[in-house]
Amino acid sequence: MWTDMGSIFGKYLRVSTFGESHGPALGVVINGLPAGLPLTAERIQRDLDRRRPGTSPYVSARRESDRVEILSGLADGRTLGSPLGLLVRNIDSRSQDYRELAEVFRPGHADYTYFKKFGLPPQPGGGRSSGRETVGRVAAGAVAKALLEPLGVVIQAYTVRIGDIKAGRRDPSFAETDPLRCADPDLARVMAELVQKVRAEGDSVGGLVELVAQGVPAGWGDPVFDKLDAVLGGAMLSIGGVKGVEIGTGFDAASLRGSQHNDQMDEDGFLSNHNGGILGGISTGQDIVLRLAVKPTASIALEQTTIDLAGRTRKIRIKGRHDPCLCPRIAPVAEAMAALVLADAWLAQRALEGATP
Repeated sequence: MWTDMGSIFGKYLRVSTFGESHGPALGVVINGLPAGLPLTAERIQRDLDRRRPGTSPYVSARRESDRVEILSGLADGRTLGSPLGLLVRNIDSRSQDYRELAEVFRPGHADYTYFKKFGLPPQPGGGRSSGRETVGRVAAGAVAKALLEPLGVVIQAYTVRIGDIKAGRRDPSFAETDPLRCADPDLARVMAELVQKVRAEGDSVGGLVELVAQGVPAGWGDPVFDKLDAVLGGAMLSIGGVKGVEIGTGFDAASLRGSQHNDQMDEDGFLSNHNGGILGGISTGQDIVLRLAVKPTASIALEQTTIDLAGRTRKIRIKGRHDPCLCPRIAPVAEAMAALVLADAWLAQRALEGATP
């Protein structure tokens, strides 16, 4: 059975990711980068280190160094304008952990849908559907951030809710020091205790990740099908484990009146930002604000009911090394996807302005 897995993203800045959870390596090829962009492996590595497993008791214990190798498109610290190839090798896959799951569909995972679409039995670690696929995204996102940095664009994502515990305030600098990326110093310990509790019970817990992009100028994006918020929303929903996205006030807008939700203006600018920095699919120049609803990790140690390849009912317990909460590792992936969308929007805007008489 032949079909495409949809592994290419972007129009002007085009990224193609490759690799599986338990294959020899993962990576990405980036097309559309201008020549002369300053770039180093160390810069890319910083974001990969923020995503990689084995860094705290609250994430998967898989021991991967996630060291990036630059294969092409760079010389003397600057891009050549040719395709940039980035590779990260797998060194601690432990496929034997999945032998007992080779013929059963794990609840909450893509095993069943991949089987129906591609005819593939469950792959070790989920194969292409694994969260490990995001290595290529984060590497590409680090490059996109380097492209946006001279424009003053800064993108930060952090955890604002785990289970029923909601952050009361945002401190992005603290979030960078916290293993759960909690943005509220007053609640970080409480969130950690909840994650430890559900993990000890063999279970998992969901949460909310907030992303803010500062410094995006007004005028980026398109007004109809490729609205900036539509592309950002699609990019976030393409991340495994993300089940909902809201922009600005989001779903709370349903309970407001127009007089409350409209972002009024005076000579100094906007008086509020209920629309999350985007109007009519085009950036307003305010902060772009998104929140991602992250489901509980599907791999849990509790006994569950499922079926096998023959359709027979089975009972399973999932072994291996899994995140009890996905939020801390989804945050850098969300930043990467936002950076790719915004870099693509900037290149589109630059092409439009260059074509304007």
